[in-house]
Amino acid sequence: MNHDNFPTKRILGIITFALLLYWALLHPSQVGGILSGVYAIFAPFILGFAIAFIVNVPLRLLEGQWDKRMKSPKGKRPVCLVASLVIVAGIIFALFFIVVPALTESFANLAAQLPQYIRQLEALYFSLMELLAQHNIVLPSLDLDLEKIYATALNFFTNYGQALMDKTIGVTTSIVSVMVNFVLALVFSLYLLAQKENLMRQSRKAVHALLPQRWANNTLGIATLTNKTFANFVTGQLTEAVILGSLCFLGMTLFRFPYAGVVSVLIGFCALIPIFGAIIGALVGAFLILLVAPMKALWFLVFLIILQQLEGNLIYPRVVGKSVGLPGIWVLAAVTVGGNAFGLVGMLVSVPVCSVLYTLFREFVNYRLEQKKLNID
Repeated sequence: MNHDNFPTKRILGIITFALLLYWALLHPSQVGGILSGVYAIFAPFILGFAIAFIVNVPLRLLEGQWDKRMKSPKGKRPVCLVASLVIVAGIIFALFFIVVPALTESFANLAAQLPQYIRQLEALYFSLMELLAQHNIVLPSLDLDLEKIYATALNFFTNYGQALMDKTIGVTTSIVSVMVNFVLALVFSLYLLAQKENLMRQSRKAVHALLPQRWANNTLGIATLTNKTFANFVTGQLTEAVILGSLCFLGMTLFRFPYAGVVSVLIGFCALIPIFGAIIGALVGAFLILLVAPMKALWFLVFLIILQQLEGNLIYPRVVGKSVGLPGIWVLAAVTVGGNAFGLVGMLVSVPVCSVLYTLFREFVNYRLEQKKLNID
């Protein structure tokens, strides 16, 4: 009887899944609304889990040092947990208070020096006209009203600033809800970190109790692989970011580039984003330098290209190595798809997620080849 019902249950399950998938494809807005509602409900817990995962990286390092240097484990978890929170919060505040004032200063300098830049461009254009005129090449005359251009540019920055202010006021209206969610997420993350061993043990017991033995082993195996992949990726990317930012600061100081501290912090932060982070950091850094010393901005790009080659060929393989076990072509695909679907968060999370899927698929392919007794290299 069981053997007769099994195919029927499987067919009904496939039909049900196909109908749900068909409905979801026909109603993407409703599916998005449902997912948004579910996310709004569980947002504090999702954010808390993310905070716990990030803080756990320095927490493990500090607890490892505690075990080496301290004889008694008493007080290890609370002391190391507080220290880890201070480290993560300090890095976030340092990024905010270093980069944001520098950007504000740069825009102020741009507004103040805009007339001078326009005159320089005008003089360069006239020089080019004279040079080309010697070869019978005539360029159209350039008639610039500096006062009008300056007024237009100033009006643009004023309107943009007003729009930004209006947006800020709109965001401020929901600041209470955001703060409540953040406090709940922080409390939830602290609980996760303080009781992580007990929670992991309880989770394993629940999985074995609710699922068949084979499914339980597979589920726990996937969970272990996912945790290891994400931990290795986060640790490797953070280490690489610190090394790259430090090398950038030393090089910019040596070559006397302006904004050495700010640009180096920005380059290190953007290094957390695979592939596209280097482009973003280079463009923003070059823009900051361009406002002060245009020629140095060009040399900065040359310097950063050389540094990126050094980082990609020497630092990244040794620091991050094959921790995520993902070929370069799939890293590019994962970052592109994740960025298009979920923005910056998608770019950060897509690589380890794709790595887990890639590893599981590779193991499945090897398993099937072993079953068929095929040896294909």
